[in-house]
Amino acid sequence: MRVHWLQHAAEDGLGCIAPWLAQRGHRVTHTAMFRGDPLPPRDDFDALLIMGGSMNVDQEAQYPWLRDEKRFIADVLADAGKRVFGICLGAQLIAEQCGAWVGRNAQPEVGWWDIELTDAGCAFAPMADWPARVPMFHWHGDTFELPPGAQRLAFSQACAQQAFVLDQGRVLAVQFHPEVTSDSVRVWLQHPDSHPSPGPFVQSVERMRDDEAGFARANQLLHSLLDRWLVSA
Repeated sequence: MRVHWLQHAAEDGLGCIAPWLAQRGHRVTHTAMFRGDPLPPRDDFDALLIMGGSMNVDQEAQYPWLRDEKRFIADVLADAGKRVFGICLGAQLIAEQCGAWVGRNAQPEVGWWDIELTDAGCAFAPMADWPARVPMFHWHGDTFELPPGAQRLAFSQACAQQAFVLDQGRVLAVQFHPEVTSDSVRVWLQHPDSHPSPGPFVQSVERMRDDEAGFARANQLLHSLLDRWLVSA
């Protein structure tokens, strides 16, 4: 499988997805949007992964490359032969390009918080190994409405939209971060402007950073999902 991924900042990589792709022998290419890398022709890949980032979908003046990326995502979404998976900012970009509102969540959600699967989430075959309620790592202040025709797969106490699927599973988006590792979070925490304001859904640095069992569990669940999703859509 030819997999291409979009990167929005140097500190926002693939996390645990990188070794998963290597172990399964997928051919991987990527575009660093923040560096001005060119986007590939649509025929050059079979699946697109859109990763997270600290910017918002409406910050095109500050990040002009967002305009090109949005056109590219819309073009790929229109191709029924492509699989598309978005995480956090990636999910918001997919939602926007599918006609949904994207904006501020009532509260920032940062740290380990439970997500709960909906009935559709429990029935979604790629998530067959996922418990109905499980802690996942979050780092976002924005959210999105459910795009027309989408099925909501998960929610949390702080955020009603945590995951959705479109086109019989071909397009998948999650607001949380199942890909992050403890190393990922340590890199994020090194940025002085990355620390969110205190709030009811913002955890301490130690609680976010040191849950090795939580990272391992989330990564394993993501690998299970990707093993099924990449061949089932």
